[in-house]
Amino acid sequence: MGSLGLRVGSRQSAIDGSLYSTISAFDPCGLKSSPVKFSRIPAIVVTFCLLSPVFAETPPPEFKLKSVQITGTSHYKSEDVIRAANLKLGQSVHDEDLKIMVRLLGESGAFAAVSYTTQFDPDGAKVKLKLRDADRFFPTYFDNLVWFTGRELVEKLHATVPLFDGQLPTNGALAGEVSEALQALVVQKNVAGQVNYLRPHDDENPVEAFVFTVSGPTITIRNVEFSGAGQTELPMLNEAAKSLQGVEYLRPAIRAQENKAFLSIYREQGYLKAVLGDPEPTVVQNDAHETLVDVMVPVHPGRQYRLAGIKFSGNAAFPDATLQAAFHVQVGAVANVPELEKDLTTVRQIYGTRGYMDPTIKADTQRDDSHFTVTYVVSIAEGDVYKMGEVEIRGLDSPTRTRLKNEWTLQSGDIYDASYVGRFIEQAYKELGDWHASVHESLDPQDKSVDVTVRFEPPREGSALGQP
Repeated sequence: MGSLGLRVGSRQSAIDGSLYSTISAFDPCGLKSSPVKFSRIPAIVVTFCLLSPVFAETPPPEFKLKSVQITGTSHYKSEDVIRAANLKLGQSVHDEDLKIMVRLLGESGAFAAVSYTTQFDPDGAKVKLKLRDADRFFPTYFDNLVWFTGRELVEKLHATVPLFDGQLPTNGALAGEVSEALQALVVQKNVAGQVNYLRPHDDENPVEAFVFTVSGPTITIRNVEFSGAGQTELPMLNEAAKSLQGVEYLRPAIRAQENKAFLSIYREQGYLKAVLGDPEPTVVQNDAHETLVDVMVPVHPGRQYRLAGIKFSGNAAFPDATLQAAFHVQVGAVANVPELEKDLTTVRQIYGTRGYMDPTIKADTQRDDSHFTVTYVVSIAEGDVYKMGEVEIRGLDSPTRTRLKNEWTLQSGDIYDASYVGRFIEQAYKELGDWHASVHESLDPQDKSVDVTVRFEPPREGSALGQP
């Protein structure tokens, strides 16, 4: 009733055009195994251990599979691994079937290592399969497969591809299997399209997820609706959503609109923790030429926050009260964060009146989730004071340029006042009429000076004061 150690020689075979090699070396006690390298797939360790009082020298050519024990994986359920390995309890299997199992699991890319031991008795064989999950899995997005819900796709694909659970490993054949299964689902819907996908960190298209799309059919948005939106915000959301009507359905484009326009509406109303869910398309018309969809955007607004105060740090040139006056949102009012961010421009303009042309102004919101208030914290690094350099006026005839330049009262060497240019142009308009002026400020960081160029353009061709 001893144990028998078996050394299995190396073998090589072509699998999908790549070289596959199984090399195993063992002793009965230590089960020392050599790693097996695969082209384009992770390293796999294959170990055979035969412990049997019945078979004295070699395992039987065919045996009944009594059990399969799965260890080492935290990502997958045992039943899914067994299905992916194409094994069924009670079936008659050969040693070659177990090698096919290793090949299938290894090529999937879902595992960094696979090893197994087999124990025989008169009733059959018990297989112990030890796995090590791949180092990283990425989420999967289905961009424009509007004929299915996201949950429906995951369930249908999992039924066909057992190792797909909504996430995929970076390498291996698993993503291709999912793509083939998706193609079959699209065909079942009588859609003439080709399924494509991008892997994460693709050199030409860097992404952080697997993105599956179907090319071919034209998919157009008919309407966008919102679930969970309040009566105050709903009219504004509907107005912002009009820009999506009649355009091609693409999930990234809708998400971009969510982040830019829809979430901004909630931030204006003080819903600082508002979350918009993934768009949910519903097919309302489907023919050989076009698919029309209505899109539902789930909204989770959360609680409304109010402004508790505005704090400043780093400001020496101006007192808090002067900077506070630049903000339109009052303490105690709804925390309109987009408005607060706009008012930072006014703060920068205030600094420009005293020659601070390159201040660093950063703002942060500190939430008090127990009282649903927020404090707006503005940090300022004022930088250097700049002085007036040279002024140049263009686009006018020589006498007019000379006259206006003489009216420019901010002299070279004076502390620069960025607001002066606007007042100068306003006065010039009174003399020139309906002209347009553009201003370019050129900062010299070494001299700490500002050169100003004012270019005037006539309201129409042929003006007496215009230059060719």
